[in-house]
Amino acid sequence: MTGNSCCLATLTYRLVRSDHGRTKEYSLHRTKRAPQDPDVKKCSYTFLVPEQRITGPICASATGPQPDKDRVTRMDIADVREVLNKQRREIETLQLVVDVDGNLVNEMKLLRKESRNMNSRVTQLYMQLLHEIIRKRDNSLELAQLENRVLNVTSEMLRVASRYKELEARFAVMAGVVNNQSILITALEEQCLRTLGRGEVPVVPPLVQVVPQNIPVNNRFTNEIQRDHTNRAFPRGSRMDSPTASPFGLNPPPPPQGTLTSDGPFRDCYQVRQAGHTTSGMYLLKTDGSDRLIQAWCEHGLDNGGWTVLQRRRDGSVNFFRNWENYKRGFGNIDNEHWLGLDNIYNLGKQGDYKLMVELEDWTGKKVYAEYSSFHLESESEGYRLRLGTYQGNAGDSLSSHNGKQFTTLDRDKDAFSGNCAHFHKGGWWYNACGQTNLNGVWYSGGVYRSKFQDGIFWAEYGGGFYSLKSARMMIRPID
Repeated sequence: MTGNSCCLATLTYRLVRSDHGRTKEYSLHRTKRAPQDPDVKKCSYTFLVPEQRITGPICASATGPQPDKDRVTRMDIADVREVLNKQRREIETLQLVVDVDGNLVNEMKLLRKESRNMNSRVTQLYMQLLHEIIRKRDNSLELAQLENRVLNVTSEMLRVASRYKELEARFAVMAGVVNNQSILITALEEQCLRTLGRGEVPVVPPLVQVVPQNIPVNNRFTNEIQRDHTNRAFPRGSRMDSPTASPFGLNPPPPPQGTLTSDGPFRDCYQVRQAGHTTSGMYLLKTDGSDRLIQAWCEHGLDNGGWTVLQRRRDGSVNFFRNWENYKRGFGNIDNEHWLGLDNIYNLGKQGDYKLMVELEDWTGKKVYAEYSSFHLESESEGYRLRLGTYQGNAGDSLSSHNGKQFTTLDRDKDAFSGNCAHFHKGGWWYNACGQTNLNGVWYSGGVYRSKFQDGIFWAEYGGGFYSLKSARMMIRPID
């Protein structure tokens, strides 16, 4: 300002600064001067203001700048930033904690689910265990009931066995009485004949006096005999045509019915077995030195097989009271009752060393056997004499007393008795006088029979002379 008087105007400079939302106003006031005189010259001023960025408030005060309590400094900003960083770190830590807690929550959920599944499984196992306990208890009850039933049945079996033994003993006594009564009846008949003066009493063979310890039990006596009664007796020296067609001819027979194979012929059933045939049945045989074909039954179901069946009795369908020629050639049905023929048996036996098996069955279904270590027949000129070895078995030895004896039929008497044993025993056999067995006799049904003579199918050591067996078989096989 110069020495001229100038009017003063009020200069107001207003600064507005916004800091964090707060507005501050700074004013500079200058007092207005008195009105100028028109005659007074005006003066002018020139201000040189350097260009610079105003970073702070411009204060125009007579007393100088006043301290601002609300002023924000860099330190405050640093503190705020530090607080923000600290809070950010805490937030991150909390986020990690939240993540861990979330995993724990998920794991807890899984554990709860597994726990529920485990509880249901435990419940299921418990129910199964309960059912098993109930089942075992029921089984225990059933087992106790079965044990009681077994005890009752056992006691009943013991009682029945005791009763059976008593009845068996009584039956043995009765069988002995029947045997003695038959002998007594025969003696009384002789006395009656003498008393009536009818001449000499015909000589009869002695009855078998053997009464075995164990007689097969059957509850009825019978006189029923075999169904074929035609031509039961023939005059001495007469001939009989076989009522049953003989399968044994002098010429080669037609192809046999029922044979199991087209192989062969074989020398015996043992060779059939060696050829690989294991089924019992009819086969064609041809013995050494003979041109004759033989249709025979081979038994392969007994003692490793290979047995040639010579004779079979089972139902009385064939009459065995026949003449010499029939017994020589053979008769009957190969798959049922039959006699193979003395000539065929002789030719088989001379091929080598054979053993004999006799199989017997009583009317209770029990089977016993008698085996002889050797067997063969002599020629027809010797009456087909029987040759046997030593005995073994469980039927008792009733055939050794016939060893060395010739064959006797109703028309050819070669036994040691004064009469003809074939007439009394109704069959052909190697009779002695007359003997302890008669497997070609009359087939009686039921076991014990009543007859004037002992003409049934009997084996004295098994059942006695008045017990007719249900079935019988004679079989041979080469000696091992």
